[in-house]
Amino acid sequence: MRFGIVILPQDPWPIARRKWLGAEQYGFDHAFTYDHLSWRSLADEPWNATIPTLTAAAVVTERITLGTFVSSPNFRHPVPFAKDVATADDVSGGRFLLGIGSGGTGFDASVLGQAQFTPRLRHERFVEFVTDLDLLLRGEEQGATDGISFAGEWYTADHARMVQPDIGDGDRQRVPFLIAANGPKGLGLASRFGQGWVTTGQDGAEGEDWWTSVRALTLRLDDVVSGAGRDPAAIDRYLSLDSGGTYSLQSMNAFEDAVGRAAELGFTDVISHWPREHGLYAGDEGILDTVAGALH
Repeated sequence: MRFGIVILPQDPWPIARRKWLGAEQYGFDHAFTYDHLSWRSLADEPWNATIPTLTAAAVVTERITLGTFVSSPNFRHPVPFAKDVATADDVSGGRFLLGIGSGGTGFDASVLGQAQFTPRLRHERFVEFVTDLDLLLRGEEQGATDGISFAGEWYTADHARMVQPDIGDGDRQRVPFLIAANGPKGLGLASRFGQGWVTTGQDGAEGEDWWTSVRALTLRLDDVVSGAGRDPAAIDRYLSLDSGGTYSLQSMNAFEDAVGRAAELGFTDVISHWPREHGLYAGDEGILDTVAGALH
C-alpha cells in the first residue's frame, strides 16, 4: 500500500513550503493538490494556482511524487496545460502524476462564461481532453519540424511544440495519468489511457453505503478493463479516504480502519487530506504525526 496526502493550495508559501517538505519527511509516497480556481465552501478563502504550487513543491523536495487531484477541462486547454505539466515534471525530475477528471458543475465550470454542459457533453469533452494530452505529453520525435496538430469538436492545435528531454525511467513514455471516473464510459477511458484510476466513491453516499459503492466500483473497473483486453492488475487504484462522510485523520484508529478496508478492496494507494484548522478536513496535526510514524 502507498500513502498520499492532499495539501490544499490555500497557504502563503512559507507555510505551504513547510507542509510539502513535511509530507516528504513524514514518508508519504505522494502529495497532491486540488486543481481548481476556487472550490465549493472554500470559495471565499485564499486559493493559489495549481501548477506554480506543484513546481515550487518540486524544487524543495527530492523524493516524493507530486500531482493534481484532479485536473479537468473546465478551464484548461490541452496545449498550454500540457506545456505546464511537462515543465513541472521536468523540474521535479520525473516525479509528476497527472490526475484527470471530466470536470463537474459549479464555479470552475462557468467562470470563463461557458454554458453548463450535460453529462454526455462533459464526457465527450473529457475523452478529447485526455486523448489530446496523451498525444502532446508523448512529445514530438527528435528532429520533427511540424509539431503536433489536431482538430476536434472541443480543441484544436496547430503545430504545437512539445519537445522535452527524457526524464526518469527510460520506459516512461509520458507523465502517468490517473483517470478519475465512476461511470462505465469514464472507466473505459481509464482502461485506455490510465496508469492509475482514482475514485471518491458514490457522490452523497456515507458510511457503509459509501464503502458498498466503492466495492461496486472496483468490480465495475475489473469488468471494463478485462473487456478492453487489459489486465486489471496493471492499473493502480487510488481511493480518497475522506469522501464517505468521515475524515480519515480524525484518529489513528479511523485511519487504520479505512486503510484496512481499502486494502481488502484491492486499492494500491490511499489518499488523506492534511488537517486544516477549521471547517472541512479540520483536524489535529498531532494525529498526522502519529499516522506518519506508522507508515510503511
